[in-house]
Amino acid sequence: MITPEALHELFTETRSRSEEICSFLKTEDYVVQPVVDVSPPKWHLGHTTWFFEEFVLKPNVKDYQIFNDRFAYVFNSYYESAGDKVVRSDRGNLSRPTVAQVYDYRRYVTEKLLNFLNSEELSDHLKKVIELGCHHEKQHQELLLTDIKYILGNNPLHPEYHEAFDENPIQDFPQEWISMDEGIYKIGHNKRNEFCYDNELGYHKTFLQEYQISNKLVTNREYLEFMEDGGYEQVLLWHAEGWDWVNQNEIRSPFYWYKVDDAWQQYTLAGLKPLDPEAPVTHLSYYEAFAYAQWKGLRLPTEFEWEAAQQNFDWGNRWEWTESAYSPYPHYTKAPGALGEYNGKFMVNQKVLRGGSVATAPNHLRPTYRNFFHPHLRWQFTGLRLAK
Repeated sequence: MITPEALHELFTETRSRSEEICSFLKTEDYVVQPVVDVSPPKWHLGHTTWFFEEFVLKPNVKDYQIFNDRFAYVFNSYYESAGDKVVRSDRGNLSRPTVAQVYDYRRYVTEKLLNFLNSEELSDHLKKVIELGCHHEKQHQELLLTDIKYILGNNPLHPEYHEAFDENPIQDFPQEWISMDEGIYKIGHNKRNEFCYDNELGYHKTFLQEYQISNKLVTNREYLEFMEDGGYEQVLLWHAEGWDWVNQNEIRSPFYWYKVDDAWQQYTLAGLKPLDPEAPVTHLSYYEAFAYAQWKGLRLPTEFEWEAAQQNFDWGNRWEWTESAYSPYPHYTKAPGALGEYNGKFMVNQKVLRGGSVATAPNHLRPTYRNFFHPHLRWQFTGLRLAK
């Protein structure tokens, strides 16, 4: 169980980092919502604040005064049991509350929660809720960065977010195949004193056939070979659904790639840059990752193969598509109440990703972390590792 001192430090660090991420924005950037999957930065700041107010302060602080009783309608996300909310696609239509008001809201809730942490003997349950709230905000810090990239990257001026943001670390070592023996492997989170999400629980044994997995992510150079060989035009490489997606959306390259004077460039958070052939390819859909693996005569690993082998390779700068459907582990149980909506209700029609990305908050990842997205999405830093 996290100590009060560690919880205080986690909360203050988390709240300050969200605002640091947004410190490079102009006021106009805070309100934009180009597509339904991208939320305005202002909304992320408000939603992560509402979480603490709704699940910690309101039910536990005597005579707590809500900052603004209309903010819950604006900043609730998908917690149906917590009340009505603005339709997700309409988050960018709200000029009010203003950015300044959202920051006032953050300061108010942060101060109230710090007072609560300093004055109360917290139950273990309440510590867990506050810790979950911090990691929930860390997830939104990653979404802030990827949503900001979408907002700026779809602006015809291609403005930079921060010139020092390095999103393309090179894996400067030879590609090798890691051989894994047939056998029974233990999967899931079992460290009682360390945080995890409920979808990682259900520590269990899984039988795996003998397999090999690459120690290295697929690079831009390798993916260009797929493109130049007509990979996007070869129907037999694609799932039927993926083939429809490619053609309906006229997809011919990873997201944020632009052909300029016959040379590929990539929009990054540091602006438009020449494509680095040695960087791990990113912003791929599951459909593209699968088609590339088919083209190579190989496959994507399952999430269980990935977890069993992860100590043997470098991971953490790309979310890696796996061949696993997002489903519950054995003995999975949802938490009671609104917090039970956090993961369980999304366990349908999605694929698991493992690893983490350059946008993931520091100290937020672990080998058992299970991310999940619909197969067509690619605004996150998604890449792939091959298996056979």
